[in-house]
Amino acid sequence: MTSLEVAGVYVAVNMLLLIYLAFRVVSVRQSARISIGTGGNEQLEVRTRVHGNAAEYIPAMLVGLVVLALMGLPGWAIHVGGGAFTLGRVMHMVGMSGNILPLRAGGILLSWISMILVAGAILFHAFA
Repeated sequence: MTSLEVAGVYVAVNMLLLIYLAFRVVSVRQSARISIGTGGNEQLEVRTRVHGNAAEYIPAMLVGLVVLALMGLPGWAIHVGGGAFTLGRVMHMVGMSGNILPLRAGGILLSWISMILVAGAILFHAFA
């Protein structure tokens, strides 16, 4: 696989994760008949925030992975950043959905570390 193809794997997986999370929100909206906001529904509140949190972090990281691939970094480097980030997002989703604080915290930490490393690699290669 080329580096861009490796980045494409993480783009696709994270896009599917966003769709899955959106589906979880929509399913509660339909069953509770809540069109806008959360209507005081705790399950909808949690699912909305899980989806919103993913939507806040995933796009920037995916851009970073594609930029690294276009800069010519090897596929293994894209796998490290993309794999760690995606694992972190799944950990965060499970932890936040199940109110499992260590999993949630570990997931966000892994997501942040991955983003910092990818941003650092972009800056390093841009100025090297």
